[in-house]
This record gives sequence, C-alpha cells and structure tokens, in this order.
Amino acid sequence: MTDRLGAIPFADMSAAQQVAAQAVIDGPRGALYGPFVPLIRSPELMAAAQRMGEYLRYRSAIGTRLTELAILVTARQWSQQVEWAIHEPIARQYGIADEVIAAVAARRRPENMVDDEALVHDFCLQLHQLQRVDDATYAAALAAFGEHGVVDLMGINGYYTFLAMVMNAAQTAVPASPAVPLPE
Repeated sequence: MTDRLGAIPFADMSAAQQVAAQAVIDGPRGALYGPFVPLIRSPELMAAAQRMGEYLRYRSAIGTRLTELAILVTARQWSQQVEWAIHEPIARQYGIADEVIAAVAARRRPENMVDDEALVHDFCLQLHQLQRVDDATYAAALAAFGEHGVVDLMGINGYYTFLAMVMNAAQTAVPASPAVPLPE
C-alpha cells in the first residue's frame, strides 16, 4: 500500500501550511504525524481539526483513559492501523487492560471491563454500528458522564472517524509502534 499523501518537507510547504504545521509541532503532540501528514494539504481544515482533537484527546470531560478506549473502538470499527498503532500503547499506559484491548482488536465485546469502560465501549459500538444509541445506553452514559461528557464522547467518535476516513483514503503509513497491528 502506497502512502498517497506522504510527508511534505517543512521548507517545501506554503506559508499557510507552515503556520498550521508549526501549531501542531508546538502543541502537545510535538510533531506532525499521523492524520496531520495528509491534512496539511488543507491547512485551514487541519488547523481546525487539530484544535478539536487537542481538546478531545487531552481534555475531554470523560478523561484520558475512557477517551483512549473510545479511540480504540473507533479505530477498530474503521480498521484504522495508524490510530491503533498510536493509541493502543497510550490506552494501555492509562490503564485499559490487555484483555480489553485484545477483545476490541478481535471485534469481541471485552469481558471483565469496569463499568465505565463497558458503558463507553457499548455507547461507541452502537454509535458506529447502528448510527444511534439506544435509550438505555444513552441514559446510563448521561447518568455517568453528564451532558458534557456525553457530547464529548460523541465528539471523540466523530473526530476519530473523520481522521480514520482521511488516513484510510490517503493510505497513511503506519508508524513504528509496540502495538500488534489490527487483524484484517
């Protein structure tokens, strides 16, 4: 698979691309990688996406552990190897159990999840597979996370779906990672 929209050397970027790239480099990500490699072709879109992603990834109302689980569920639903390679080790670092990660990778509902993980998993799966969330799951998420958390959870799913679509179409190269690649 050929990376259709690979890296552009910083010196070869337009002024607008350099500004957008530098904002990513200067932020918590520290480098231009993953989805930002193809997105740099549209610097205004990339800048808007990176601001949304910075909030959702680092400051969402559901916390980093659950955010990372939601990202893994989304990556699995879209068979997105770059998202998986980046976020699988982070999810593990924030306490998502190996068994949960392996089950998500295998498209199985993980056993022995803690309650908030089960809720996030089920909410995300419904949103991706049914394009909606049933009343019981929504009510449970609302009780657990409040409206702010539920909206952020929906946003995480939407944002990482957007990135998955970009990287799947661009065939973005998978970075080196300790994560086992997603099975086909």
